[in-house]
Amino acid sequence: MILIEIHESSPQFPNFVAEESDDGRKVNLDLLDEVCEQTHIKLEALKKRFELRQNTKVRPWQFQVADLVMWKAHPYQLENKLSPKWTGPFRIVEVLGNSAYRLETLEGGPIPRTWNAANLKFYFS
Repeated sequence: MILIEIHESSPQFPNFVAEESDDGRKVNLDLLDEVCEQTHIKLEALKKRFELRQNTKVRPWQFQVADLVMWKAHPYQLENKLSPKWTGPFRIVEVLGNSAYRLETLEGGPIPRTWNAANLKFYFS
């Protein structure tokens, strides 16, 4: 049987003192700012650790003008699972900064959009 069915009060009720509860609540409210600040510091340290771990895995690609590259094929370009995952080769015409590059075909035909270095890799002939 649960306590409600036998009409007994819970063991916490006889030990409850309203003044002590109010004092404890006020102390918790006073410490709330400090707890929030400590949590913020721990969160920033955690973000920094994650950032350092992630950045150790990142390999920045630096392409120069006239380098031959291949770009990652879009899913709609893949006919089946054995289709090549990279398309190319293409020549880099212009470095736009922030890992953005303008490409052209080997015949000299311009490609209308820019490409990020994350979607490019060197072409070795």
